[in-house]
Amino acid sequence: MCEMFGISSAGPTRPRELLCSFAARGGESADNPDGWGLAAMVDNAFRITKEPQPAAHSPRFRALCHETRSALILAHVRKANPPTARVLANTHPFSHVCCGREWVFAHNGRLAETDDRQKSAANLCTPAGDTDSEYAFCLLLERIAAAFAPTGSGEAGWFDALAQVAETLASHGRFNFLMSDGTHLIAYGHDRLHALEDAEVLTGITLGPTVVLATEPLTECSAWSAFAPGELRVYRSGSRVLRLLTHPRASQSALAE
Repeated sequence: MCEMFGISSAGPTRPRELLCSFAARGGESADNPDGWGLAAMVDNAFRITKEPQPAAHSPRFRALCHETRSALILAHVRKANPPTARVLANTHPFSHVCCGREWVFAHNGRLAETDDRQKSAANLCTPAGDTDSEYAFCLLLERIAAAFAPTGSGEAGWFDALAQVAETLASHGRFNFLMSDGTHLIAYGHDRLHALEDAEVLTGITLGPTVVLATEPLTECSAWSAFAPGELRVYRSGSRVLRLLTHPRASQSALAE
């Protein structure tokens, strides 16, 4: 199964050891050999690096483990299931522009076909690849844009809209994701996501709150905690600003990855 990694902090940090541990999940300590990607906020814009090859054997990822310094990081190692091409277009995180900002998104799980999936592709966001993950991303952006539009009230209401569509998509399979608009780090744990809050010591940062998110704990630290099933959390500058609990129905088909 694909795995995800994220950091939100009050100031730039260099999570070298955490990133190196996560890279190993891409084809060495876990079976996720089909590509990797890392998005980091640098000078108020996302800097995204991706390769359709195992992270564990990538000199570029190894360099990024040492070079990356950012207050907002989102990374992914891929296991293609169902099998789709090992190409850059299918490699997470994906990036699209919506509501005047750039969004990045990474997914863990597998979704069934839905009418909404096809509908989303023809409107605001057109997937560049052919993964169910990017189709889901486009649908999320469709719903976020609709929540922004009616009142022009900016962020008011779009977190609720995001939680609702996440619940719907999770009812069609398995749907864990990390997402960011450049300010917030949004995490949805349908069935497999962990958080390490108050992580200043682990990351070496002393500038304020820090949260680390990962599909599976990346250290032996006992402070890692699992998300409740269907839990959505929103972080900003390392602090949790919102928690919503959704209730996706059990999928009618076994969609194991």
